[in-house]
Amino acid sequence: MAGWYEEATGLLLRPPALADMAVDVLLCAVPIWAAVMIGLFIGWAWRPRWTGLLFLGFRSRLRLLYVPPGLGARRLWLACTALSAFSFAPQLLSSAFRRHGKRQHKDPSHDETGACRNAAACADGRSIFEGKHDSITEKDLDHLVQLLDDKESGHTAWQHLMERTTSNMTYKAWRHEPEVGPIMHCSQTIFEDATPELVRDFFWDDDFRLKWDPMLVCFKTLDEFPQNGTTIIHWIKKFPFFCSDREYIFGRRIWESGKAYYCVTKGVPYPSLPKKEKPRRVELYFSSWRIRPVLSPKQDGQQPMACEVTLVHYEDMGIPKDVAKVGVRHGMWGAVKKLQSGFRAYQLLRKSENVLSRSAIMARVTTRTCIAGSDVPLDQGPSSAENSSNEDGNSRAVQHGFHWKWVVVGGAVAAVCVLNTGIVGKALLLGAARRHAKK
Repeated sequence: MAGWYEEATGLLLRPPALADMAVDVLLCAVPIWAAVMIGLFIGWAWRPRWTGLLFLGFRSRLRLLYVPPGLGARRLWLACTALSAFSFAPQLLSSAFRRHGKRQHKDPSHDETGACRNAAACADGRSIFEGKHDSITEKDLDHLVQLLDDKESGHTAWQHLMERTTSNMTYKAWRHEPEVGPIMHCSQTIFEDATPELVRDFFWDDDFRLKWDPMLVCFKTLDEFPQNGTTIIHWIKKFPFFCSDREYIFGRRIWESGKAYYCVTKGVPYPSLPKKEKPRRVELYFSSWRIRPVLSPKQDGQQPMACEVTLVHYEDMGIPKDVAKVGVRHGMWGAVKKLQSGFRAYQLLRKSENVLSRSAIMARVTTRTCIAGSDVPLDQGPSSAENSSNEDGNSRAVQHGFHWKWVVVGGAVAAVCVLNTGIVGKALLLGAARRHAKK
């Protein structure tokens, strides 16, 4: 399940998704420009007769292409244009300064393959790794359990994003925006006719991931600790040409509680593999899930057993939140379908071959623990707390429209710019006063 978020964002940055995003941006701009046009229409309706002299101020027809009629309207045009760029300018400036501060004079000829070779060269120096086998600890497990409990109990507000069903899979997704930190995503996937052990091996098997995940360029196991199953992995993820590729160095470990598996994956430091300008390293990364057997939601008697995977994911890829939200919304289902087809291919492969990759072998090294509520009775459906959480999530469906507070701010800025000085502003005030006096 790791990489689902990047897959969804990567699908956004492809041409068809870019067109959809452009339509969304235009739709978001409609309310503010509609307010501008209504204001211009009302102001023109209240104009005094002598305002027709304003048209004599135009020197050439070319000015009609970029400046609307009237001196005050020109200020209104500039104010709304500045307001449209208000939300993007700080992010662009901060990104530019950050890149300038971190820029280092290195040879830019190294590509993704070179990065993977460097990772392979560092794999021999395993004693240099500071965290060793304690890079993923019980605190990370507690963090995952706490996030799952908060989601299922309804203590945190999660917005419902999607619910899809196929013949052998059920998928639900939610989103949570904390006040501080990146956006969190949670998904619940139920695979029909699947066992938790097979699903666990599938998510851990990086060798097979190369066959179904088009964004994964290469991977390397930097360290592994057979005493508790902890591994340190290096990934290079491919992004479109106008967005630099991403580099991930993360540790992962599995806990076993009853028939459930808690798989924790998070970014960890690795001093022997220093950061480079390209690919860009993602340091804040947490992608963990719970795998457990459940009763099939179809309950048709043919496929009574199923496997439930609940994922909690957040990361800081250096992409603006608004762009990331649009990307997840448009690319989520495509990424899930690739995940589903990859898992079914892995299921067929395991039936015909018994040879396991090194990653899948390490997935079987787990740490036993006891977590309350890990197992769900197979003769019951989802818990009442989870149902209530789903209902609350559905009632808090995501609002994809424009924030109307910007219309109010834009109107205030435009009013100040127009009515403060300028002939059109004075004409509007004078016309309104005359009409009010007639009444």
